Amino acid sequence: MAEAMQLDQALPVGSAGKRSGGWWGVLVLIVTEGSLFGYLLFSYFYLASQTEQHWPPDGLPSLVMPGLNTLILLASSVFVWASERCIQRRQMRWSLASMTLALTLGICFVVIQLREWSIKTYTMTSNLYGSLYFTITGFHMLHVIVGLIILLMLLLWIALGYFDERRYAAVTIGGLYWHFVDVVWLFVFATLFLSPYLY
Repeated sequence: MAEAMQLDQALPVGSAGKRSGGWWGVLVLIVTEGSLFGYLLFSYFYLASQTEQHWPPDGLPSLVMPGLNTLILLASSVFVWASERCIQRRQMRWSLASMTLALTLGICFVVIQLREWSIKTYTMTSNLYGSLYFTITGFHMLHVIVGLIILLMLLLWIALGYFDERRYAAVTIGGLYWHFVDVVWLFVFATLFLSPYLY
């Protein structure tokens, strides 16, 4: 009887060999959001090429905090991937530990980004560069916060034993979104922090 109740509460496995509707939904979301980031970065390069003001206004950006944040975000992506792999191998404690590390690193990214914003000598309304900088990084931060909520939910579900080696589609889907957030940051980092060194 207890075994029958446990089977009733288990997550469905889904169709073998097929992607779930959630996976396709997140993929469409990624394409849409990726396009929005593409427009923002195009606007940055276009306006940078047209403006007569000094670009960036404070001189070349420091790479220390943004570089550290890039490493932190990439490491968090590795731990999300490791968490999924551990579930597949029935290593639930390692999966829980990996997801905890991924979430912690994501929170560190937010703290460092907030610190970076606070030390800027310009604001969103100071000049064209400031407007673009805070719009692009702010839009990315919004996606990071959504990703952290997803990671927190996955962490709770792992801790509650919702997943096993056959049922972990939510971890794959949540991980797909988090990897997207990380890849977008690489483009943001290259645009805002590396490209000024090229001209």
